[in-house]
Amino acid sequence: MRAGPNRGTWALPGDRSFDDTAGGRPDRRALILVENLSVPFDRRVWQECTTLRDAGWTVHVICPQGSKRDTEPEAVIDGVRIHRYPLRAATGGPAGYLREYGSALWHTARLARKVGPVDVVHACNPPDLLFLPALWLKRRGARFVFDQHDLVPELYLSRFDRGEDLLYRAVCALERRTYRAADIVLATNESYRDVAVRRGGRRPEDVFVVRSAPQTDRFQPVPPEPELKRGKPHLLCYLGVMGPQDGVDYALRALAKLRDEVGRTDWHAVFVGAGDAFDAMVELSRRLGLSEQVQFTGRIPDADLVRYLSTADVCLSPDPRNPLNDVSTMNKVLEYMAMGRPIVSFDLKEARVSAGDAAVYAPANDEAEFAGLIALLLDDPEKRARMGKTGQERISGPLSWRNSQTSLLAAYAAACRDRVPASAGGPVRTGKRPRH
Repeated sequence: MRAGPNRGTWALPGDRSFDDTAGGRPDRRALILVENLSVPFDRRVWQECTTLRDAGWTVHVICPQGSKRDTEPEAVIDGVRIHRYPLRAATGGPAGYLREYGSALWHTARLARKVGPVDVVHACNPPDLLFLPALWLKRRGARFVFDQHDLVPELYLSRFDRGEDLLYRAVCALERRTYRAADIVLATNESYRDVAVRRGGRRPEDVFVVRSAPQTDRFQPVPPEPELKRGKPHLLCYLGVMGPQDGVDYALRALAKLRDEVGRTDWHAVFVGAGDAFDAMVELSRRLGLSEQVQFTGRIPDADLVRYLSTADVCLSPDPRNPLNDVSTMNKVLEYMAMGRPIVSFDLKEARVSAGDAAVYAPANDEAEFAGLIALLLDDPEKRARMGKTGQERISGPLSWRNSQTSLLAAYAAACRDRVPASAGGPVRTGKRPRH
C-alpha cells in the first residue's frame, strides 16, 4: 500500500512545502540512504521516516527506483522527500553486486549534493559501502547514524557458500570501516547489538536497538475466504522474499514430506513474494510434484495479502539455520503474528525471541520434523487459536513500533546533542563529536 495524499508529487525549491524553516523555526534535516529497496516499499525505513517527520524533522531519502512501484525519480509522500535513482538488480554473483553497488554509490553521492546540508545522514545497509557518502557528509558537519539491517559478513557466508575467502575478508573490512565512521549504531535486535559492541568495538551507550515491527494498520484481519483453499480443508501460507538464504526450498521439501511421509493431502499452500530464487522455487515445486497443491503469487497488493493471511490455518517460516538467519529478526514472523496466525519455524535464536509461544519449532533444518509440526497444528484448531492470540498480544505489547519509536528518537538525540541545526542559517558546524 502506497502512503499519503501527496503520492507522486514533487515540491519545487522555493515552494513553501519544501521550506525547512516554514513558521520561523529551523527544523533539523535528516538524509536516509537506502540501496536495498525502494521507499516507501521498504516498510522499516518508511516507519523511521514518518517517526522522524512526526518529531519535527525534515526527512529526505535517497533510494533506488522500483520496477513496478515507486518509479518516480522524485516525490513527496506525506511530507517525506524521496529522491530515487535507476538501478538494475545484481546478476552474476559477487561481481554483479559490485557493479550494482558502484552504480548506487555514484547516484547516492550525486543526489546527496542536491539535498545539501543535513544534520544526520542515516545509512541503511546492505551494502556496507554507504559509509563513503556518509563520510563526505560528516566532513560537512553531519552526524552519521548506521542502521544495520543485515550482518553483511554473515549474509555473504549464508548466500554464496564460498567460505571465508578474499571477498569475505573484504566485507568484514568494510563493516569495520562503517562501525568506525558511525557516531551512533541502530541494531534490529539484541544479537545485532552484541555484534556492534563485540566485533565493531562500539560503546554500548552508542548502540540503540530499534526493532522492526509490522504496521498494524496494514495487517487487519478480514473474514476468511474458503475459496482461497482451492477445495482443500486447510491453507498454508508463506510470505516473504525468495532468495537463496530464505528457505523456500526447505518449505517445499517439507511439504513433499507432509504429503509422502505423513500422508496428508488435505491442504493447499500459497507462497507470496518474489526474489532472485523465485523461478528456481517454481521449478523445484514442479520437480517435487507439488504444482497442483502449491501456488506462487509473486508480489501482490496488500488487500490480497491480507485475504490470504486471514484465511491461512498455518504460516511457514522455513529460514534454515545459517550464520545470518540464526541472529536475524524475520519480518514475516512479525507479520504472521500481527494477523494472529500460528507459525511453524526452524529453531533459531531470534525466531524464539520474536515469536515465543506463537510458533512451534522444528530442529534446525529438519524438514521431516517441520512437516510433522504442520500436521500437528492442522489437527489442533484450539492450539492454533491460542498461538494466534499470543502473537497478536506480543505485537501490540513488547514488540510494538511504539517502543522502537522511543529508541529511534533517543538515538537521534544522542547523535545531535552537540549539533547546531543545519537549517538555522550561517556556516555549517564541522567540528567532530569527541570519540571515546
